[in-house]
Amino acid sequence: MNIVLAASEAFPFCKTGGLADVVGALTQDFSRTRGTKVLLFLPRYRNINNASSLRTVPGVFYIPVGSRLEPAQISYLKWGNALVFFVESNKYFDRPELYFTKTGDYADNDERFMFFSRAVLEACKFIGFRPDIIHAHDWQTGLLPAYLKTVYKTDAFFTRTRCMFTIHNIAYQGYFPRESFVKAGFFEPDFTPDKFEYWGGISYLKTGIVFADKVNTVSPTYAQELLRGQNSFGLEGVLRNKGADFLGIINGIDGEVWDPQSDTLIPMGYDDESLKGKAVCKAALQRECGLAENPSIPLCAMVSRLAYQKGVDLLPDVIRAMEGKMQFVIEGKGDPHAEYIFGELAARYPSSFAFRCVVDETLAHKIYAGGDMFLMPSRFEPCGLSQMIAMRYGSLPVVSKVGGLADTVKGYEGDMSAELKTGFFIDNLDINGLIGALNTALSVYNKKKVWKAMLANAMAEDFSWENSSRQYIKCFNEILRRRF
Repeated sequence: MNIVLAASEAFPFCKTGGLADVVGALTQDFSRTRGTKVLLFLPRYRNINNASSLRTVPGVFYIPVGSRLEPAQISYLKWGNALVFFVESNKYFDRPELYFTKTGDYADNDERFMFFSRAVLEACKFIGFRPDIIHAHDWQTGLLPAYLKTVYKTDAFFTRTRCMFTIHNIAYQGYFPRESFVKAGFFEPDFTPDKFEYWGGISYLKTGIVFADKVNTVSPTYAQELLRGQNSFGLEGVLRNKGADFLGIINGIDGEVWDPQSDTLIPMGYDDESLKGKAVCKAALQRECGLAENPSIPLCAMVSRLAYQKGVDLLPDVIRAMEGKMQFVIEGKGDPHAEYIFGELAARYPSSFAFRCVVDETLAHKIYAGGDMFLMPSRFEPCGLSQMIAMRYGSLPVVSKVGGLADTVKGYEGDMSAELKTGFFIDNLDINGLIGALNTALSVYNKKKVWKAMLANAMAEDFSWENSSRQYIKCFNEILRRRF
C-alpha cells in the first residue's frame, strides 16, 4: 500500500498544536506497517526544524491559482522508514508564523492551502509515486479529496487513489468567499449545497467531508457529539450524510517521546514503582517557576492553547479561590486578554501561581513531570493528548467529561473505586464546578494510599498508537476494496 499523508504541520518539523503530534506519530506508525510505503507532505515554512538535512528535487512545476501559474519546488528528507517532502513557495510559506500573526489570519490563507493541496497531487506525479491512499488532515487539506474527485477525476495517474479525511477540530473550518472556489479551479456547476457551497462561500473542511471516501474524527465520543449537533458548528447534517463512512478513532501518544523513565528533558527519570524522580521534578519545577518549594502542597499544571474552548476564562476566579490550597503552573499562548490576566495574577501570587506565555517543548516536559494534577476544563475536546501524557507522567487529570477526555480518563467516584480510576471529572463546567472538582482532587491527594493507587493506575494506561494505527489501516483497506 502506498500512503501519502498531507497536513499543514507535523512534529518534529513544524508545530502549533496537537495536530502536529498526531500526524508525526501516524507517519511513523504507518511506515512500520509491513508492505507500506509512506510519504508525508508538508509546506516548507521559514522555520522548519531539521532543514539542514533537506535535499532538493531538481526542477519546478506549476500550480494554477486563479488565472495565474504559481511555481512550486519540493525538497525531502528520510525520516525512519518514511520520506518527508516539503512543498516550497517563498510567496506562500516564507513567513514568520504558520497561519497568522498577532494582527490576525494571513489574508491569503485560501490561496496558500489550495496551492498546497494541489501541489501535493502534482508532486506525486513529479516524482512518480502513485498513492493508493491519501490521508488528508483538517481544513488546510480539505480541498485535496475534492481535487481527486473533480479536477483530477480523469487523470489516469490517480485512477487507483482513494482519500481519507481526518477532522482534528471541527471549530476550524477554513471558510472563504465564493471567489476562493473560483480561484481553486473547480467547476461552476458543482457550486451547490450538496457539494462545495456553504453559506454563500466555501468551507474547506466541509469540502473535505463531502468528497472524501471516508471521514473520521479523533475520538468515538467526539464523533457522537458531532452527529448530535453538539459543538458541531453547523456541520452535523453533512456528517450524518456520510453514514457508516464517518467514525471516531482515538488518538494516541508517542511512547518514546513521552516516557518519564527515559525523558532527557526532565531533571530525573522515574516510573510507577519508583517515584523519587517525580518528587525531584516537582521541586525543580517549583524552583524554576519561582513557586514556594513545598512538597506537601499539590501542584496543578496546564499546558494549553489559551482559548475559550479550553475554559481558560474560568481560571482566574478559580486560581484566586484555591490560593493557599494548591499551586498552579500554566504554559501557553493565545487569547491576548487571557495572557494579560494570567500575567497579572502571576505578579500578584508569585509563590502559588506561575504563568509562562510560551510554547516550549522542553518546559512542557518539565511541567508534565512536575505536576501532581493536570487541568483541562475544556468546553469541547476532540481528543486531547495532554491528559494522556499527564497520566503517563503521573499527573492526575482534572477534566471535563467531553469528547476524548471522556474516552481516556476514568473518573474518581470515591475511595472504593480508586484502584480503577485515573483522574477526576468536572461535573458542571462553571467556576463552582471546577472548584468542586479541584477540592475533590485535593482531598484525595491528602489520602496518600488512595492517591498512590490512582497514580499507579494512570501511569499503567496504554495510549500507544498501535491500536489506532490498525484502525486507520483497516479503513484504508475498506475503501480500497471498493475500487473492485
